[in-house]
Amino acid sequence: MRDVVRPLSHRLILPPLDGQPFCSVVIPCLDEELYIEAAVRGAMEQHYPASRLEVLVCDGGSTDGTRAIVARLAALDPRVVLVDNPGRFPSAGLNQGIRRARGGVIVRMDAHAEYAPDYVAVAVDTLRRTGAAAAGGAARARARSGFQHALTAALDSPLGVGGSAYRDASREGFVESVWGGACRREVFEQVGLFDAGARANEDAELNQRIIEAGGKVYLSRDLVSYYYPRASLRELVSQYFVYGQGRARTLIGRRRLLSPRPMIPFAALTIFAALCLVALVFPATWPIPAVAAMLYATLLLAESVRVAHRHGIDTFPLLPFLFASMHAAHGAGVWAGLFRYAGRGFARGAPERLVAR
Repeated sequence: MRDVVRPLSHRLILPPLDGQPFCSVVIPCLDEELYIEAAVRGAMEQHYPASRLEVLVCDGGSTDGTRAIVARLAALDPRVVLVDNPGRFPSAGLNQGIRRARGGVIVRMDAHAEYAPDYVAVAVDTLRRTGAAAAGGAARARARSGFQHALTAALDSPLGVGGSAYRDASREGFVESVWGGACRREVFEQVGLFDAGARANEDAELNQRIIEAGGKVYLSRDLVSYYYPRASLRELVSQYFVYGQGRARTLIGRRRLLSPRPMIPFAALTIFAALCLVALVFPATWPIPAVAAMLYATLLLAESVRVAHRHGIDTFPLLPFLFASMHAAHGAGVWAGLFRYAGRGFARGAPERLVAR
């Protein structure tokens, strides 16, 4: 199986979506015993005909109680199926679930998230109404701790998310990418499955292939779900470093991104590092990176004040560090990804496609 694809040579063809199609909810997970039962029950209790819904939980080899919880739920409801994911990563787990899926619509749900009871029904209606190949909602963050409260505030800022459309809960329309959501089965048959080797950015990479093939991706404000962000600074830095690697993998594999926006932290970090290196050789130029650092710090503080005014003054002490950490980790991750994938002859071949029924 190849990992990523060259520009697609065919156009995506989607037949009309009629009636209430059979839907397959796919939940990738790994060591999620604290969240998995709520996630699976949320899928089981969707306001959609029970006979037209299945729930495939794709486990990457959990060593906690995740598998036992899923097995117990499967014994209560035959619609729930535990699927092994030898690839461990969510992208590989999604592919395992999609291969097993019987549905004409594939709905991704994450273990660290909560979904409105009409999520599947609204997703199907959105696909039918818009003719989109994929549809999703905004990534709405929800907090369980003080750190998560500050992080949800940072993620509500353009400085934290770079103006990503799928972070805007009021946004409606065709976009470059969505968070999770639903996808027509024909997409995987014609465009290919997820990039199984990706640790992050698999949604955006698939959505890019959809758009390159002439399909459309729709963001609906009526598709409501909430996720829980990372609970510590260490976890956040690790997450954004992996995000940056994912962007680099997509850039190398696709040879372009739909927008330069995700590369802004990488560009800023690279320029600042270059200015510092020049200053080491030519000490007289040190005021340039110093002024750049001061301007950046001023921007962080000003945006932190604005965000704290909206989300609570208690978020202010953490906000500058959260913004800076996300920027630096993402930028460094892109550099690491460029070395990792370009330096090792990352494959650019045709993706594995789902076998048409």
